[in-house]
Amino acid sequence: MSPTLTAALWMTGSIASFTAMAVAGREVSLDLDTFEIMLYRSLIGIFIVLSVTTATGTRSRIRAQKLGLHAVRNLAHFTGQNLWFYALTVIPLAQVFALEFTSPIWVMLLSPLVLKESLTRTRAFSAVLGFIGILIVARPSPETLSPGLFAAAGAAVSFAATAVFTRRLTRTESIPSILFFLTVMQAVFGLVCAGIDGDITLPAAESWPWVVLIAAAGLLAHFCLTTALSLAPATVVMPIDFARLPVIALVGMLLYAEPLDPLVILGAAIIFCANYLNIWVETTQSVANK
Repeated sequence: MSPTLTAALWMTGSIASFTAMAVAGREVSLDLDTFEIMLYRSLIGIFIVLSVTTATGTRSRIRAQKLGLHAVRNLAHFTGQNLWFYALTVIPLAQVFALEFTSPIWVMLLSPLVLKESLTRTRAFSAVLGFIGILIVARPSPETLSPGLFAAAGAAVSFAATAVFTRRLTRTESIPSILFFLTVMQAVFGLVCAGIDGDITLPAAESWPWVVLIAAAGLLAHFCLTTALSLAPATVVMPIDFARLPVIALVGMLLYAEPLDPLVILGAAIIFCANYLNIWVETTQSVANK
């Protein structure tokens, strides 16, 4: 089997995992608030990470280094994930995913500040094009602006910050360390935020399968995506990842009677083109410089 086809199969797993996590997040939201979801997801995640690293013999690679950078990275991810879970409950699923696709654009804008990378003309043009797509998806007006839209947009910015700080961590830290401190620190954040009112709700019996699905699907989605990127160029993987949007739009229509909004699809397509243009130019220049 060719690497490209293998990468496509891994991306199928990523798309299925992200979709499952979105549905599970909406289903469990009637029982738990976002902080409680993150608390239980992270506790289950700790068990999964320790089990997998023990089974694969990589547990020794978990080391307590760069804890400050881990904390900043995980605070950004915790913020984004809470906003994402909230947005799932108040706006259409397709709109949440469309705005989530803006994360690479925010990465381009944040990288010069955190990673000292230059903001090239292509990156600047891609950012402008991406923001046009955002305007089409959100259609800002007094009637259409809502807390859900702001939450989804804030989640995208937070995920971008997470990606930038993850890139810094991968320069010195192992993947097992990053995943371990991801789950541990976010469990602490979830415990503090969920318990600040003195009331932490235990999931109802019917909610536990959804909580476990959220924890497993979140880790599996990122593992599948990372594996796919290790097998094939981003120019191949990105178009497959974009299939998440029509898939979640169909899921929203079938499960929650959400209408298919052509403008959301159009805006997301423009956002995708902005991301793809930047990846294609970066890849082409990288090959030419070799």
